[in-house]
Amino acid sequence: MIPPPSKKLTNLPPYLFVRLSALKEKAAASGLKVIDMGMGNPDQPSPTHVVEEAARSVREEPWTHRYPQTKGIPELRSAIADWYRRRFQVSLDPTNEVIPLVGSKEGLAHLMFAYLGPGDVALVPSPCYPVHYNGVLLAGAKVHWLPLKEENRFLPDLKKIPAAVARRAKVLILNYPNNPTGAVLENTELLQEAVRFAKKHRCFVLYDNAYSEISFDGYRAPSFLELPDAKKVGVEFHSFSKTYSMAGWRLAWACGNAEIIGHLAKFKSFLDYGVPGFLQKAAVAALNGPQNYVVQAAQLYRRRRDVLCEALKQIGWSVEKPKASMYVWARLPERFRKTGSLAFCEKLILNTGVVVAPGVGFGPYGEGYVRFALIVGDSEIREAVTQIGNFLNQKASKPSSPSSKLLMSA
Repeated sequence: MIPPPSKKLTNLPPYLFVRLSALKEKAAASGLKVIDMGMGNPDQPSPTHVVEEAARSVREEPWTHRYPQTKGIPELRSAIADWYRRRFQVSLDPTNEVIPLVGSKEGLAHLMFAYLGPGDVALVPSPCYPVHYNGVLLAGAKVHWLPLKEENRFLPDLKKIPAAVARRAKVLILNYPNNPTGAVLENTELLQEAVRFAKKHRCFVLYDNAYSEISFDGYRAPSFLELPDAKKVGVEFHSFSKTYSMAGWRLAWACGNAEIIGHLAKFKSFLDYGVPGFLQKAAVAALNGPQNYVVQAAQLYRRRRDVLCEALKQIGWSVEKPKASMYVWARLPERFRKTGSLAFCEKLILNTGVVVAPGVGFGPYGEGYVRFALIVGDSEIREAVTQIGNFLNQKASKPSSPSSKLLMSA
């Protein structure tokens, strides 16, 4: 008899995109064309010069076949520091303030394990990128939710955090441009408040900046580390996945406070060997090479955003255009609000083959919304919205009930 897994694992709900994949298979088996706008998985190929550098390195540099060092090669850490100086005018010491990661999802979770344990509290916005809270729960700590509400432009109100909770908090997590809402910071007021909060309550700020380069309409996303004293109280995460369409390469980095970076490096040294050498060389090429790919990718997502929002408007589903990210966050059509986002998405997939992500998968305050990922072409977007329109125009019927417990991962 095999023993049960840990309670921490058992208490986590099923992974959202595993459930959506099962529904996609069922829809395809029934003969439906599946149009997947669920997961934020870029559909464009990675930059050609980056691919060529990875291949060259594999062929010509045998050292890249060996175990890498957890802290990464100096060339990559310097490239990251140089990129931050060019992009944000932020100075980083590549020796102890930068660390490459095997993807930001893994790095975020590893940082939670490095810092949190039973009795600790993490301040987590909701809706959010699910590893922001799944990592907390797996580390055995508690989540205190910071509601992100439409009427507040999806910004948290740090003043409403109870004093008793603030005293126990070890980390405050922020993410702008935001996944899943697409919300942005129009100024640095929240970041300034976060620095003050961290100083007062002796916690640190974890700023997830994975979507800073996917911005539209003249918007330029800031870095948390631009603020005076930010490096004293926090770290920032960034990823190659969205900026350079390198999601499958599993490449990211963390930078900022040297002490926090050091503890993350120590934890990682026990669990992984770091990023393979040939991928690190490719990452250097991405950061140091021409950046026209990044500009073109942002233009592509902007066009898809416009196509989707206009098509939804034509079927009577009004949504706000985000200024950044690769997502459109949409309030559920009125007749589905009582039944919930998961039931809506299940019924939509099984009836039309169109996949969108239920808001409840991004935390409790995501309920009542769905997320569209801009990962299919213009014609497929229009086709998907036509199918959604037909679905919404069907005679109102009770949506199917979710076949599993509330899903809180994505």
